[in-house]
Amino acid sequence: MTAFDDAAERVAAGADHRNEARLLIASMTLEEKLDCLDGDTDFWSGLHDMNSGGYHAHPWPAAVVERLGVPGIHFADGPRGCVIDPATAFPVSMARGATFDPGLEERIGEAVGAELAIHGANFTGAVCLNLLRHPAWGRAQETYGEDPHHVGEMAAAFTRGLQHHVMACMKHFALNSMENARFKVDVRADDRALHEVYLPHFRRVAAEGVASTMSAYNSVNGAWCGDDPVLLTDVLRREWGWDGFVITDFIFGLRDPIGSVGAGCDIEMPFRQQRAEVLGDAVADGRLSENTVDAAVENIVSTLLRFAPILAVGPDPARLESAEHRTLSREAATSSTVLLSNDGSLPLEPDSISSVAVLGRLADVVNLGDGGSSNVHPTDAVTVLAGLRDAFGSDRVVHDPTDASIAADADVTVVVVGYTAADEGEYIGEGMLAEVAHLFPTRRERRPSSVRADAPPAPPTESSEASASADESSASSTSTFHPGGDRRSLRLSQADEALIAAAVESSERVIVVVMGGSAIVMPWLDDPAAVMQIWYPGVEGGRAVAEVLLGDVEPGGRLPFVMAADAEHHVEFDPEADRATYGLFHGQWHLDRAGVEPTRPFGFGLGYTSWDLVAVASSASGDRVRATVANTGDRAGSTVVFVFGGLPESNHERPLRRLVGFARVAIEAGERVDVDVTVEWSQLDVRHQGDHSVESGDYVLSIGFDAASTADTLIVRR
Repeated sequence: MTAFDDAAERVAAGADHRNEARLLIASMTLEEKLDCLDGDTDFWSGLHDMNSGGYHAHPWPAAVVERLGVPGIHFADGPRGCVIDPATAFPVSMARGATFDPGLEERIGEAVGAELAIHGANFTGAVCLNLLRHPAWGRAQETYGEDPHHVGEMAAAFTRGLQHHVMACMKHFALNSMENARFKVDVRADDRALHEVYLPHFRRVAAEGVASTMSAYNSVNGAWCGDDPVLLTDVLRREWGWDGFVITDFIFGLRDPIGSVGAGCDIEMPFRQQRAEVLGDAVADGRLSENTVDAAVENIVSTLLRFAPILAVGPDPARLESAEHRTLSREAATSSTVLLSNDGSLPLEPDSISSVAVLGRLADVVNLGDGGSSNVHPTDAVTVLAGLRDAFGSDRVVHDPTDASIAADADVTVVVVGYTAADEGEYIGEGMLAEVAHLFPTRRERRPSSVRADAPPAPPTESSEASASADESSASSTSTFHPGGDRRSLRLSQADEALIAAAVESSERVIVVVMGGSAIVMPWLDDPAAVMQIWYPGVEGGRAVAEVLLGDVEPGGRLPFVMAADAEHHVEFDPEADRATYGLFHGQWHLDRAGVEPTRPFGFGLGYTSWDLVAVASSASGDRVRATVANTGDRAGSTVVFVFGGLPESNHERPLRRLVGFARVAIEAGERVDVDVTVEWSQLDVRHQGDHSVESGDYVLSIGFDAASTADTLIVRR
């Protein structure tokens, strides 16, 4: 038994985790305490390891104190699965957001957490919940949608699941929803926009008990997020009462290594970098007090003590890429598929189809999403073409990437189009690192390295500046990262749109299957017989597509954002901006305010049956809405009941309606059920003079199946 084990046992028996952490810290040397404030891997060897594929080979350690048995953190990413090879790739977070099913998301979190633990991780940055402000954001696929309430509920569910096995980290705090300029952009937001729009979902996950928070690269209102006491201390800890530890985003996550400690940033990740160069001297000359160091270490150690019983449970290796996890991934893929249009051609009748033409360059490509830090490498994955051949038989399926003439003789044509990691995702591009190369340390390492013994040595260089240049070049070409970045257009490529047009010209029964991480402008939407968005659908995506097309399962997804008819209908987005201003309106709210009709509203999605809301009532307090939902079709199905709230006579500028509750429900054909939806009234509170307040008035609750349909309304006096 170590000193940490003894303290963990006392915490499990009811002792205060903070007091026990302080006792442990009192027995640490200053060197041990400073070691907790950055990664346990030396910079240059670690950077070379990371650029050579190490990010997907092993966890990244920090805050290990071997003498006392403090286990530290061992980080691996995982928004769509454990990023250490191999692992099950689930549909991306945006796809899972389209399920509007927190229960399913919690099960996925539990599965991802189990696989992370198998690979030796006890800590994950899997919970990405930055709001989708604009669909061109390159990492849109890593979050759940554009609405704060929806994103918060889905991320909280994922956190619950993950924390059956590992500590979870929510990221990127805050206002990090543009990619190419992330190392330089200053995002401006007034107090209302910040607390009413861009922070509520973080507050929800903090309340769920998430272990950690990762600060963002960008600055907010002039302060770099990793150094910002307003975000990291005033808001996160004092106002929200959150209890956990803060880490930086990797490598470039802070700009003030000394001041950031007192600001509330506990660990610089993942290397011995800026802090390793200066903190010892700063304590010695009084620029940094040892009490401030102790407070940061206490945040780390107290959290480890709280989670010790969970982390002590041994992983089950049999669950890695298990049949159970693949089945769960397929369920998520079908539940997230959004049917955007259907002239009645779907579902297909397999006995009436003797030939299927499959078009598109993505039909026979494993397309799992971003090639950066969220990348997952499964042992195998099912492409759309493979799934269709399994379902129809290879003899009935003919494929050509570009020749639409094969559609002329087919009973049905499936066109697979969309984006890949080359089009959108995490970005480290030419010249980008020059903006932050000054954050690289000198070649001198402060203390012995704990990097893996088999990690390749750093390449010899003459200076840190030369190393920065060399590593910038290698980072942009390594297998760890793909070009990605923010999208420059919300349309499909000209080649994809031309292929759709050619297929429609050749066949009357064209089904378009669209891959991508967020909203796409589709001026051709009404031309094919049916269109469905499958996102980046995970290892079982191909089979899921076949099941939906054949009607073995329904397309269960609903849009987690508004789908505009033109890119100009969205808020302004400049991927190279030095400064951006985020206001109260974006997405569906922005279109509502402008009186612009969307192509498809937030929450839209077709299925294979029909629905009706036949009765609506609220509890006396208005905290719950009960809707009677009827399946009026001839087959079982599922739908989502949405409750939107607004105050028409408000004295404050605000969205006409914003989401305050939702519930997914599955009903047999011809049946009806009562669905209870909890109303989260805090989504309608107004930020005023540093606090949230309730504006008095008659609030309207609108109940329907998407943001554009209102089956019934209720008036609630507050």
